[in-house]
Amino acid sequence: MKPEPLQQDNEIISLARQVVAIEKAGLDKLDERIGQEFVAAVELILGCEGHVIVIGMGKSGHIGNKISATLASTGTPAFSVHPGEASHGDLGMITPKDIVIMVSNSGETEEVLTILPVIKRMGVPLISITGNEKSTLAHAADVHLYAGVDEEACPLGLAPTASTTVTLVLGDALAVTLLKLRGFTEEDFARSHPAGALGKKLILRISDAMRTGEAIPKVESGTALKDGLLEMTRKGLGMTAVVDAQDRVLGIYTDGDLRRSLDSAVNLRETPIDEVMTPSPVTISADKLAVEAAQLMEANKIHGLLVVDENGRLVGALNIHDLLKLGVV
Repeated sequence: MKPEPLQQDNEIISLARQVVAIEKAGLDKLDERIGQEFVAAVELILGCEGHVIVIGMGKSGHIGNKISATLASTGTPAFSVHPGEASHGDLGMITPKDIVIMVSNSGETEEVLTILPVIKRMGVPLISITGNEKSTLAHAADVHLYAGVDEEACPLGLAPTASTTVTLVLGDALAVTLLKLRGFTEEDFARSHPAGALGKKLILRISDAMRTGEAIPKVESGTALKDGLLEMTRKGLGMTAVVDAQDRVLGIYTDGDLRRSLDSAVNLRETPIDEVMTPSPVTISADKLAVEAAQLMEANKIHGLLVVDENGRLVGALNIHDLLKLGVV
């Protein structure tokens, strides 16, 4: 007889909560254990002149991959090596200047222990993360971080669950602690994530986004308004700069200025653009971050900016759509 839907739903929720409770208990125990061994591991990694190499097998290997990736993206050069591949040549990737982190819940994983003597002979500092303080790997390490749990969330006690969660959090604790001690900043993070949204906001500069050369909309002082409108149409930025003979910016004429001109019944053919332009417009320099241009536009409720050099000469132009295309806003 099938259980009633509500009864089955309650059972599913109860089982899920049991898993969460067991894994939370494992993390509570980890919290209590963070101490001098963790400090020693951090200091060892801080003094490393090479890379941190993380080695693990099976589920521990997957967790090791995440640990090395997190370390690498937060200022600690790191990569993973599969213990099976290490036995067939990849040990050559490890140098005496490196540090090795070996991950094994049992501390007796055959593939890991096979390469342990080679690591020790090389004199490479070894940090182990295990769930067995009396294991071979725990005793062989220079620093041992205990990641043991009282029980796995798997009711069979076979699938690594709580133990892998604890190991993952321990790796995150190492990475974040190292990040803060190194003074790692958002700009540093962006440099290793140039394709991400944060990278674009923190790395891209106005010079990367602005229109230059013939693509800049500009007319000289004294130009008839109709010719200024033609320049705006050709360049497609919804504005044109008004400059003197040395390309110094005197003003700007925008779509908004055009609406005001039409409301005032200005003669588009004969009126000099100087008479209806916005003088002393908001400008920005090419070395500023692109995200600063977005902030400047938002603060001034405008959709475009002229880019000038230290002498006020026009060197570029951009609008909000340019920043949208680059993913800055």
